[in-house]
Formats: sequence, structure tokens, C-alpha cells
Amino acid sequence: MLGERRISYLGYSYGAYLGAVYTQLFPGRTDRVVLDSAGDPRRWNPRPWVGNEPVVERALGAWASWTAARDREYGLGASRDAVLATVHRIVGAASERALRVGSYDIDEHLVSYLFWNGVGTDRAAGRAAFARSVAVLEKAARRIAVAPTPELEGSLRFVLDAASSHYGSPAAAILCGDAAAPRDPEAYWRDIERGRARHPLFGPLTNNISPCAFWPDPPRESPTRIANASSALIVSATGDTATTYRGSRAMHRLLTGSRLLTLDGVIAHGVYGEYGDACVDGTVNAYLASGRLPAGDPTCRK
Repeated sequence: MLGERRISYLGYSYGAYLGAVYTQLFPGRTDRVVLDSAGDPRRWNPRPWVGNEPVVERALGAWASWTAARDREYGLGASRDAVLATVHRIVGAASERALRVGSYDIDEHLVSYLFWNGVGTDRAAGRAAFARSVAVLEKAARRIAVAPTPELEGSLRFVLDAASSHYGSPAAAILCGDAAAPRDPEAYWRDIERGRARHPLFGPLTNNISPCAFWPDPPRESPTRIANASSALIVSATGDTATTYRGSRAMHRLLTGSRLLTLDGVIAHGVYGEYGDACVDGTVNAYLASGRLPAGDPTCRK
């Protein structure tokens, strides 16, 4: 359809999965292929974040340590444990009664999402913005009238109103169309309770029901099984909370002609040209320029 014998491809997250599918369906039709923040292709389904809870909990702990070192600025606790205790007080208050932040009501389901989403980067600007938002939530947990920070309001609007439907609706259609989801709400409730026992903050979130449980049409075909020797450069940060490093390693094993470029000690989703690491960007640029993969699986360190 493109009129080209071979294409070069750069994809992030689900886009990385699509690139892997292309290599499977059209062998020999790719040139340079970069799959950034690639998840395990066997785990793309309507609940793709089940199993990511330990990674997100570590990211939450890392953010808590960063924030504790800046207690004079944010007032959330002077130690990692003290900041985490603040987090749990916020969640407990939201479970008793929704937190009022400006015109928004934030219940225990939404507050868990805010923490999941907020700790997905270790860049100072992102951590600072999230700490300011948590400081607002902490006041709301004490039933003090507060307004959201711009970043917090952006997250709340993304979830609660239709302004971002152009993003969320196609994503739901893609996930629900890729693989069948359980239809019985009771199955989700059992999974939520099991998840809650293991991961109290994030287990209920990852196991929760989604529109896919009520999707009118079943998938037209089974997901493509990825297993080939196509040449590709897979890029992953070890602390990625969305498509985990473990998932990228799985993709690397399934694409036997690939190389895995690791950004070690970093929490990020979307690395090449996004995070700003000169080692990663230089390695990918060299591959794109020459078409030659690295000799082995290189590692860049923060």
C-alpha cells in the first residue's frame, strides 16, 4: 500500500507492539526498526497492566524518597516511610468519602490511578509537579478547601470528562478488539479482591472492569503470535511502569534477530528522543544512520 519494498519503523509502547506484528506478518519487508518501550507481545489484552504492580510500587517508593529529601518544600514527610504514610492517609480518606478538589470529587478508585500515573517518571520536573499535586490531595484529605494544580486538573479532566475521548475511545476500541475480555462482572470482583490482598493500592486498579467486558463484537481473529528473526532495536528503561523492562526482554527473546538497548536505573515510558539520554539517542541514531545493529545488547546508565 505504501509502494515501498521495505519500510523503516519507529514505534512506542503499543506502537512497538504493532511494529513487531508487522515484522511477523510481512517478513523481509522491514529495514530499520526501533521498538521503544515494548511490552511482552503475549500480554497485550484488555488488562495489560496486571502484573506491573511491583514495578509501580518501586516507582512510588523512589518518588517518596525524592520527595522526602524536599520536605521543606512539599511538607509530605521527611522520610520515605513518612511520605508513604501520607499517601496511605490520602487513600484512606478517599475511601471514607470522596476528596473535594475544586469542582472534582476524587474517590479511592481515582486516587489510585493518580498515584499510578504520577510516579511513572523520575525526571525532576515530573516528580516536582506530582509532589505539588499530592500536597493538594493531602489538604483535601484533611477536608481543607483546595484547588487543583494545573497538572492535577489535567489528569482529572483526562479521566472525568469527554475532552480526551479522541484518545481514550480509540485506545479502548483497539484493546477490546485485540483479545477477548471476561464478560462476568463477578470474575473481575474476584480478581480485584485477590489483587487487593497482594497489592492494596494498585491491585484493584489493574484488575478492574473495563468497557471490554461489554464490547458488542468479539475479536475477529486471535492475536498475532510473535516469533521471528527480524532485525530490530528494542529500547527500554528498567523502571518503565507501563510496558515493563521484563516485557521488553520477552520481546527481545521472541524477535531473535533483535538487540536490546537498556537504559538502566531510569523510570521512563518512551525513551528515544523523549527522555533526553545522550547515550540512548546516540546509539539509536547510529543504527538509523547505518542500518547496523549494535554488536551486542548495550546498556546506558543514568
